[in-house]
Amino acid sequence: MVVINAVDLAKALKISEKVIGLTVVATGTSLPELATSAVAAYKKRSDLAIGNVVGSNIFNILLILGVTSLISPIHYSLSFNIDISIYVIATLFTFIAMFTGGKGKLDRWEAGIMLFLYIAYMVYLFRKTSL
Repeated sequence: MVVINAVDLAKALKISEKVIGLTVVATGTSLPELATSAVAAYKKRSDLAIGNVVGSNIFNILLILGVTSLISPIHYSLSFNIDISIYVIATLFTFIAMFTGGKGKLDRWEAGIMLFLYIAYMVYLFRKTSL
């Protein structure tokens, strides 16, 4: 319901479907994962928190994208190149961060960098569409 209403609002504000997908829909569908990972982290179950995020990404890329493409071929737009590059960089940063700082853990300062980069990416998306 949150996602549907947010998409309607974004369309009313004339925001592109790409931005809706990269922000509103992605956030709405990731809220259960955020809750699961936050509870797992609070209960010191870091394996569950990391597994939830990694598993979700693998599931979305391989299964969801694969099944969707079987139903109807998906046309790739070059406008996604920057977003996919950011995804690859974020994945590499996460991988590297797990092996730096504290032994085998994502430290708070690294998490702070990730949060800052996410906010910067959101600002970039909205500024790009408003130009």
